[in-house]
Amino acid sequence: MATRRLRAFKRWMKANGVDCSDALNLVDDQNDGVSVRAFCDLKEGDVVANISKTACLTIKTSGAREMIESADLDGSLGLSVALMYERSLGEESPWAGYLQILPIQEDLPLVWSLQDLDSLLSGTELHKVVKEDHVLIYEDWKENILPLTSSLPQNVDSDSFGIKEYLAAKSLIASRSFQIDDYHGSGMVPLADLFNHKTGAEDVHFTHESDTEADESDNDDDANEATDEDEPFSKSSSSPEQSFEEVPGENTDDEAKEEEEEEDNENSSMLQNDQSGLKMIMVKDVSAGAEVFNTYGLMGNAALLHRYGFTELDNPYDIVNIDLELVTEWSTSSFTSRYTRTRLALWRKLGYTGCESQNSEYFEVSSTGEPQTELLFLLYILLLPDDTYNKLDIAESTTGASLSKERRESSPSHEITIGKHKFVFGESGNDILLTDGVCEALLTIVDKRESLYGSLSSLEDDIDRLKTCCLPGDRRLYHSLVLRVSERKILKKLRSYIHTKANEFSGGKRRKKMVTKS
Repeated sequence: MATRRLRAFKRWMKANGVDCSDALNLVDDQNDGVSVRAFCDLKEGDVVANISKTACLTIKTSGAREMIESADLDGSLGLSVALMYERSLGEESPWAGYLQILPIQEDLPLVWSLQDLDSLLSGTELHKVVKEDHVLIYEDWKENILPLTSSLPQNVDSDSFGIKEYLAAKSLIASRSFQIDDYHGSGMVPLADLFNHKTGAEDVHFTHESDTEADESDNDDDANEATDEDEPFSKSSSSPEQSFEEVPGENTDDEAKEEEEEEDNENSSMLQNDQSGLKMIMVKDVSAGAEVFNTYGLMGNAALLHRYGFTELDNPYDIVNIDLELVTEWSTSSFTSRYTRTRLALWRKLGYTGCESQNSEYFEVSSTGEPQTELLFLLYILLLPDDTYNKLDIAESTTGASLSKERRESSPSHEITIGKHKFVFGESGNDILLTDGVCEALLTIVDKRESLYGSLSSLEDDIDRLKTCCLPGDRRLYHSLVLRVSERKILKKLRSYIHTKANEFSGGKRRKKMVTKS
């Protein structure tokens, strides 16, 4: 039996241009929220929902549009204001029937207390990232949201625009918004946001009505080329800025005002006459009674927890990052700061970099435990004997041996000679880089990375704690432990990878590249 709020939502959908197929069963669970199941067998190609764009909550459709655009806000920041504004209106909001089906906030790390962040995420990929998020989001609120509270309409309470309300809105947008089109940008799409995620198991596809018509036309004309295939729309918290062509020459104030009025009229006309809608189309068969899943992309648990508030056991897309800072700390403790800086500079001159995110540089370790080649190459250079390093440095300076990342990736292979070794990137793999010294250094760095989780619990302890977690009561602990366990298992695989590679060459000639501290 449908709950009261589910019945209210269905009435709202019917009145606002959201056509939900009778083949879909919306299930309201007190603990897990609303999910979507199949009432009967669903077949690939079935259209299970038609959604009017005017039913979507966007900057353009919100009653706060004028206030948002006057403040020059856009993207997720502007959408957050739209969402807070409509929530503040309560039953007076045109989206009241939709908003009441949503949680107050999604339980993302973004809304966790600092105490929870430190106790649950310490050592994981998210710990530092979420703390940085908190600082940036507070700055956004103070600079852009707080000033709006002095000029709100009389029927809007300024408390609805507080920092907690902003964080709640951000959590919903991060986990539920979709990219709609260039005009609307991103927005909240009723019904479409109720389908839960399952990695690599998309049952239903979110798309434009115009796209499906174009595909049908292409099929009729036998002109459906691979480059024109319909790309799935993914959930997104970002919104592209509206682009306008610049007209050469200067405009007078009257001309500028006239153009602005024409643009406003055109935008208004677009909103009123936009008959193209959004569709949810089955991309595979689903049996009656089974849950119907969307997919938010192929993401590891760190990304899933960060953006959507959940994790998946045995996620094949998990990775672990090793910060460049950990590598330089090891090198400085083994050699000197100057030694480390010069070797790092040569590595960069040869065209190598790590991955970059915000203000950090790092190296990835795959779910199989294999380290990024750039990390091994850096360790190899850090451990070169001085005479070999000097010769390579001179060779690079005189011949320009550097290769950009783009060239390395586009070229099937290229050669870089270091000392007596010739490393053929793309053919030789990582084996030639895994000297005894590199293996020893890498194991030390892995220990440093592992130590970030603290000394109070081992991997085995975390696995045991995970088994005893009860959802939904231990939700935060459970998903934090899934993340910790997955990361620590990868580090364990990395250790095995290093030992295996070292043992493979135990009978051959391997030069130990450790250098005495200078």
